[in-house]
Amino acid sequence: MVQEDVVQATAASPLPEVQEVRLADIGAVLAAGWRDFTRAPLFGLFFSAVYVLGGVVMWQVYTAAGADWWLIPVFVGFPLLAPFAATGLYEVSRRLEAGQALDWPGVLGVVFAQRQRQVPSMAMLILLMFMFWVFVAHTIFALFMGLSAMTNVSSSFEVLWTGNGLIMLAVGSAVGAAFATVLFSVTAGGLPMLLDREVDFVSAMIRSVQAVTANVAVMAVWGAVIAGLLFAAMVPMFLGLFVVLPVLGHATWHMYRRLLGE
Repeated sequence: MVQEDVVQATAASPLPEVQEVRLADIGAVLAAGWRDFTRAPLFGLFFSAVYVLGGVVMWQVYTAAGADWWLIPVFVGFPLLAPFAATGLYEVSRRLEAGQALDWPGVLGVVFAQRQRQVPSMAMLILLMFMFWVFVAHTIFALFMGLSAMTNVSSSFEVLWTGNGLIMLAVGSAVGAAFATVLFSVTAGGLPMLLDREVDFVSAMIRSVQAVTANVAVMAVWGAVIAGLLFAAMVPMFLGLFVVLPVLGHATWHMYRRLLGE
């Protein structure tokens, strides 16, 4: 298990048992997430600032390069990085749940200590999938729109409503949904588990997938809630993420505790 201040390498922990969750649990974990955020708002704002800053920088780079169109696949894939950005929030919720002290050296020390555990391996997987998704999105665009005589897409979005444009959007949405489903399945319980227990990231991913598939309907709704809130929060220059990301990060910890409890 995670130590109070700094995570130390210990003997492997047993994998938690998969539990059954209900639709009512979604409202309960969101309420718990909001409660944790209001109890420790500075931690939530700090960890979400990293994510928001990354989104703003990415937006500035693509805009400066005159490639506004590529913001669409990036916006679709960018929320997939949220689970890793929320690792610090999991630790805050864990401490609140355990009645442990909330102090910056302790929380940041635990987060920093993750570099010696399995979280970096999970982070690499998330980043690779994100970059692969952007590559696939570019490929889909080239396949359907590359041969079209068209003006700059960033200034003429009407082309997206042509026959090829609509097919491209449909195919891209389906492929993006598949990416999101896979990544959600391996991280929904897998990433919090890596913070909570001494397990390898492959075992954590497998048990997370088992938990999601055992609660398909509820987890599908939970994934849709997460995606909807993240996309809505990104609209005003990513600023909504300052609240939505901490709440979802804390809520994800509480969903993990219900999904893969003792």
